[in-house]
Amino acid sequence: MTVHLKQDEPDTSNRLDGMKQGVIGQPISRVEGLAKVTGTAPYAAEYPIEGCVEGVLATATITRGEILKIDKDSVLGMPGVIAVIDDPRLTTRAAQGTANEAPQQSPRTVCYWGQPIALVVAETFEQARDAAKHLAVEYRPHDGAPLSPDAVEPEEQEDETVRQGDLVHAMSEAAHSVDVTFTTKGHASAAMEPHAAIAQWDGDQLTVHASLQMLNYNISELADAIDLPEEKVRLVSRFVGGGFGSKLGVSEETVAAAIAAMQLERPVRVVMSRQQVFQCIMRRSETTQRLRLAADQKGRLTGFGHEALVSNLPGETFAEPVLQSSHFLYAAQNRKLMLEVARIHRMTAGSVRAPGEAVGMPALEGAMDVLAERAGIDPVELRLRNIPKENPEEGLPFSSHKLAECLREGAEAFGWDSGPRKPRQKRKGEWWVGTGMASAARVHNVGEAKARVTLKPDGTALVETDMTDIGTGTYTILAQIAGEMLGLDPENVLVDLGDTRHPRGPGSGGSWGASSSGSAVYVACKALREELADRVGVTETKLDLADGKVAGGHSLAQVLAGEPLAREGHYEPGAIADDFTAAGFGAFFAQVRVNHFTGESRVDRMLGAFGFGRVLNRKTARSQCLGGITWSIGAALTEALEFDPRDGHLVNCDLAEYHVPVHRDVPDLEVIMVEERDPAASPIQAKGIGELGMCGGAAAIGNAIYNACGARLFDYPMTPDRVLACMPD
Repeated sequence: MTVHLKQDEPDTSNRLDGMKQGVIGQPISRVEGLAKVTGTAPYAAEYPIEGCVEGVLATATITRGEILKIDKDSVLGMPGVIAVIDDPRLTTRAAQGTANEAPQQSPRTVCYWGQPIALVVAETFEQARDAAKHLAVEYRPHDGAPLSPDAVEPEEQEDETVRQGDLVHAMSEAAHSVDVTFTTKGHASAAMEPHAAIAQWDGDQLTVHASLQMLNYNISELADAIDLPEEKVRLVSRFVGGGFGSKLGVSEETVAAAIAAMQLERPVRVVMSRQQVFQCIMRRSETTQRLRLAADQKGRLTGFGHEALVSNLPGETFAEPVLQSSHFLYAAQNRKLMLEVARIHRMTAGSVRAPGEAVGMPALEGAMDVLAERAGIDPVELRLRNIPKENPEEGLPFSSHKLAECLREGAEAFGWDSGPRKPRQKRKGEWWVGTGMASAARVHNVGEAKARVTLKPDGTALVETDMTDIGTGTYTILAQIAGEMLGLDPENVLVDLGDTRHPRGPGSGGSWGASSSGSAVYVACKALREELADRVGVTETKLDLADGKVAGGHSLAQVLAGEPLAREGHYEPGAIADDFTAAGFGAFFAQVRVNHFTGESRVDRMLGAFGFGRVLNRKTARSQCLGGITWSIGAALTEALEFDPRDGHLVNCDLAEYHVPVHRDVPDLEVIMVEERDPAASPIQAKGIGELGMCGGAAAIGNAIYNACGARLFDYPMTPDRVLACMPD
C-alpha cells in the first residue's frame, strides 16, 4: 500500500517533536561505521564475483578530431588479453555534467584529450592495463580547438540574466562603490573511491555493482546507453566512497563494463585509475567574475551586479550556476546578474560539491569585504544591514532565514572584534595575524522520493529505498527517523539502500537526500502509525510508541499479531516550491597567519555557524559542516586544475599534484548549529547541510589574509607566490 504526500502547504505540525523515542537530533554514530572501518563494507569493485575479468579504458591522445581506426590486432596477441571493446556506445555518456543529461557530440568524435575511446579486457588487471597502453589508434585531428575561455566568444545564458533598475546609474551616484573581478580555478571532486563497476549478464538480466550517487536516474541512463529496457537492468550501490557530484551520472567505466559483460557473457570489472578519474570525469569550471556593489552612506546596497564567465564542452547544457545565491542574498534595487558560457575542449564541466555557490560566494563575499573597508563599516554589520525581508528579485517570502542569527552567534563565539579594522595590526615573529569573515548561503532543494517501511512480527523495522549513502550518514538518519516515528531504538531498524529493486529515491546530490528520502520514510511511518492506532483504538496523534511498546503495555509484536505490516511512502514537493525561497544560511569566521617573507598562509582556527532547519543527527551534521569548511580551505589556498595550453590535457591529474588540504592544513574547527523548524522546507522541517558548509568559507580566509598582511587578492587559490606579490612593501 502506497501513501502519497504532495506538499502544497507548509507543514506546521512538527510531528517529530511530539514523539517519545527521543532519537531525532541525537549524535548517534553511523550504523554502518563498524563495517567501514573493519573493511567488511563492500564497495563497487570489491564484490567477490567468480570468473570476473578485468577491463581497462584506453583514452584519446588528441584534443579534438575523429577516430579512423582502432587496431584491435595490435594487442589481442598480448598475454591474457581477451577482447577489445570499441563499441560506439561506450563514449555516448562521456562524463555528463548532471544526472540524466547526455552530451550531444558524435560517439566517434574525440572532444578532449584523455576521453575514453575503448576498453581492453584481460584475465588480470595488469595485463589489461599494459594492453590498453599499447592499443594502436589512428586519428584525424582537427586543428584550432579552443582550449581556454579567453580564446572563444562566450554565449549568454538567457535564463541566468537579471536586469532590474539602472546599475550603472546606481554606481555613479553611490557614496561607496566596488567594481572588482575575481577568478577561480577549476576543481576536481577527488573522491577517495575511484570510479568503478562490475557488470554481470545472465542472458536476460544485467546486474551492475557501481559507485553511483543517483540510482533513480542512473538506471535510466544506463538502460538508454546500452539499448536495454529498464526492467532488464539492476544497479547496486550500497556503499560509495565519496562522490561530491562526480558520480551523479553514469560515466564510461559503468557503460563499458555493461557492454563488455553482455558481449563476452562473463562478469567484467572496470576501475578507473586515479589519473583517469581526474582526466575523464567532470571538472568544476574555472570562473571569471565581475562584482559591482553600490552603497549609500550607511552601507545599504543600492546596486548589485554579478557577472560570471564559465566554460564547458560544445553541446553541453550544464553551466556552473555561479549566481545561485546572489539572486537572493542581499537586497539592492538596481541589479544586473548575468552568466556566460565559453565553449572549450577540456573534459566536461559539471557538478562538483556545492555547484555555483562554492565559487560564486567567495567572490561575492570578497567584494563585500572590500565594500566594508571603503565604507568604514564592520564586515558583520555591513551584512546585517543588507539582509532582505523577501527575495529581492521575485518578491517571494523566505521559508525561513537565519543569516542574522548565524552572523551574531558566530561572531560572539569566535570573539570577533567589531572595532575599526586595518591590515597589519598584529605580528608574531615573522607571521602577520589577522581575521576575516563571510556569509554562507546555499539554495535548498527537495525531490520526489519513495521508501518502503515494514514492521516485522518481532517488533523490528526494515527501511528500503534506492537512496544512496555517499559517506553523509543516510543509513543512520533514516534509521533515526523510522525509530522516532515507530518507537524503536535505531539498532532495531535495518536500513537497506542502494538497490534499484527498492522504491525510487532522489539519490545523493544537491543536499536534498535527507530532506527528500527522510520525508518519504516519514510518510510511510505515519501511515503505519495510523494503522497501529486503529488497532489499539486511539487516534494517531494520541498513539505513544517508545522502546518497542505501545503506551498501555502492549508490545509492537503483540499488536502485529505475527504478521508484518508494510507501507510505502511517496513524497513529492508540490506548489509550495513556487511560494517560498528556501535556503540554508550561515557565517564563517577565520583567523589566519601569513609569513612576511614567504607568503605562506596558515589557518589557525575557523568557525562556521549554520542554520539549516531541523538537525536530524548532530554528529553527522557536524561532520558535513567540518567537511565543507575543509573544502573551503582547499578552495582558498591550494586546489586548482592546471591544463597544458598546447593540447588542453590536465597536468596535475593525481593527488600528489592536485593539492587537497591535508591534516596539517586543517586546524581545530568549530561548528555552531542554529537549529530551526522550517515548515515549508519539507514535512520533517529539515534542509540540506552537505554543501552549505563550503559556500563562502574561502572568502573568510581570503579576507583574513588581507587583514593579516595587507595583501588583497582577487584570484583563488591564494598561493604563497600570489600573496607575496600582493603584499605591501
